[in-house]
Amino acid sequence: MFVIIGWLVALGCIFGAFIIHGGNIGVILHALPTEMMAILGGAIGAFVVNNQTKVLKATVGAIAGCFKGSKYTKARYMELLALLYDILQKARKEGLMSIEKDVEEPHSSPIFQKYPNIGNDHHVVEFVTDYLRMMVSGNLNAHEIESLMDSEIETHHHEAHAPAAAVARLAGALPAFGIVAAVLGVVNTMGSVGQPPAVLGSMIGSALVGTFLGILLAYAFAEPLAGLMEQKVDEGTKELQCVKTTLLASMQGYAPQVAVEFGRKVLYSTERPTFSELEGHVKGKK
Repeated sequence: MFVIIGWLVALGCIFGAFIIHGGNIGVILHALPTEMMAILGGAIGAFVVNNQTKVLKATVGAIAGCFKGSKYTKARYMELLALLYDILQKARKEGLMSIEKDVEEPHSSPIFQKYPNIGNDHHVVEFVTDYLRMMVSGNLNAHEIESLMDSEIETHHHEAHAPAAAVARLAGALPAFGIVAAVLGVVNTMGSVGQPPAVLGSMIGSALVGTFLGILLAYAFAEPLAGLMEQKVDEGTKELQCVKTTLLASMQGYAPQVAVEFGRKVLYSTERPTFSELEGHVKGKK
C-alpha cells in the first residue's frame, strides 16, 4: 500500500510542478507510448540476459512481496521464541532424545503446531529442525555448529539478496536506455531538418522525454523497489540469527528462559518484544 502511495506522491509532485510551470503535458503523453516501448523493452531484454532463470523467478516473487506488509512482526517473533522455549524446555526436562520425534516430524508435532505462523513456514522449520537434529546426535560441538549456521545464513542472505541486486542493476541501466531513446529521437529529428520550427521543436521535445522517463523510472520506481527488497531480505536473515543465538546459548548450558533471552536481544528494537511480553506469551501458551 505504501509503495503505491509513494509512487503516486512522486508522480503527482513531478508532473504537478511541470504543469504549474506552464508545461504542456500533451507533449509527454504523445511521446510516452513509443519512448516507454524503447526504454522498457530494452531494459527488460537486458534484464533477462543479465540474470539466470532462478533469479528472474525470485525477482517476480520479491516484487510481489513489496506490495505486502512485513510478516516479521512482534507477534511472529514471540511465537518463534515461545516455540524455541517449549522445545528446549522439553529437551531439558526429558532429555534430548525426547524431542527426536518433534524434529523428524515437525508437521505432526504438537509443539510446532501450537505455533502455526512458524510451524507452517517451511524454511524456518527446516533451519530449526536441522540444528536440533545435530544437537540430538551430539556429534558436533557448539563452535562447529555455529560455523555451520553462519555459513548457511550467509548463503541464504546472498541467495535472497539476488533479486534486490538485479533490480538495483536495472535501475542503474534505465537512465542509459533513456539516453538511447533520446538519441533515436534526435536522429529522427535530424532527418527532418526541412520541417517548420514548430514541428522540429515538437520532435526535439519528444526526444528529450526519453531521457526524462529513463531517469524517472530508475529513481522513482526501480531503485526504491530494490531498497525495499533489500530491507525485507535483512528481516529474514535477522530471524535466522535469532534462532542461531538461542540454540547456541542452549548448547552452552544456559536454561531455556535464558537462551530465548539471548535470542530476543538479537532482534531489531522495533519488533523486539519486551521481557515481560515474551514471558506472558510463553506462560499463556502452556
